[in-house]
Amino acid sequence: MQSKKMFGIRRMAKIVSVIGLLGAAAHLSVAAASIYDTDAVQARALESWHETMRQMPPMTEGCFHATFPSLMWEKASCGTTDYRSTPPFASNAVATVGDGNDYAAATANFTSSATGSFPVATGVTSISNNSYTMQLNTNLAGPIVIIGGGSSPASPACKRDGYTSCDVWEQFIYESGSRNGSAFIQNWMFIPTGSKCLKGWFTYNTSQYNGCYRNSRSVSVPAFSPTQLANVKLAAAVVKGGNDTVTFTNGTNAYAVSEKDSVLGVSYVWNQSEFNLVGNGGGSQAKFNSGSSLTVNLQVNDGSTNAPTCLANAGTTGETNNLNLGSCSVAGGGSPYIQFTESN
Repeated sequence: MQSKKMFGIRRMAKIVSVIGLLGAAAHLSVAAASIYDTDAVQARALESWHETMRQMPPMTEGCFHATFPSLMWEKASCGTTDYRSTPPFASNAVATVGDGNDYAAATANFTSSATGSFPVATGVTSISNNSYTMQLNTNLAGPIVIIGGGSSPASPACKRDGYTSCDVWEQFIYESGSRNGSAFIQNWMFIPTGSKCLKGWFTYNTSQYNGCYRNSRSVSVPAFSPTQLANVKLAAAVVKGGNDTVTFTNGTNAYAVSEKDSVLGVSYVWNQSEFNLVGNGGGSQAKFNSGSSLTVNLQVNDGSTNAPTCLANAGTTGETNNLNLGSCSVAGGGSPYIQFTESN
């Protein structure tokens, strides 16, 4: 109890410190308004707030919402989703993004958080009747090698749930909608042939694998136009013994959903990340209008300043879009990332 109390005190101290810094920044922004463009000042303040909210996910399970400039997550109503993604198990024969044909950011240490964004989006006016998902996906990890070669550490969730071996895969998702979108986490376990999914998990088996999936609760997110892609970000964070969180930020609003990391134990195995905008489940395709061009940025945190490795043909979603991949670059420093372009 004492350690939890001290943790709470330290967290509150951090919040108070950040609030103080934001307050000082706001004061300086007002003072500088006559020198700097007011819109630019507001944009910098919002970006700082977005980063703070992603770095300070909710401490408990559930659905949450925060409004700028508050640093406090407020409980939001939770919903449910029957969404089901599709993992790729065959190489993509056409020159579109997805179904394995995507870049992934690989870290030397285990990844603890990642943030995906589209810092540049030009020519985008429509996407498949506004039906798509933004997905930030972990690697398929475990002793059962399904995609690619090599091996990876096993998640403790496999042994706990009675499987002799299994792969785990976690997706942090924003799903579009005509009136409202939603943010949630989708959990996958790929289990040995002949094994059964646990109670509460859905079965999705093919000739290539035995799959079990389960969705977290979902939080409602107001819909936005595809022309605003450059304004939104999708983030993922995992904590051993704590919670996994998906965070979606757009303008003055932030939305988050948290669930226990023990559902999959991804914090023990996550070392590759994929981020992109693709179809809305079931192996579907997001179709951008002709002349669309995106810059995709994926920041990853593994506790170091080292640049991640950009892996080609390393995507883990079965959904696609109709864009063509460009070249990929990497950078280290305070916010290591990979960055690439895609267009049609």
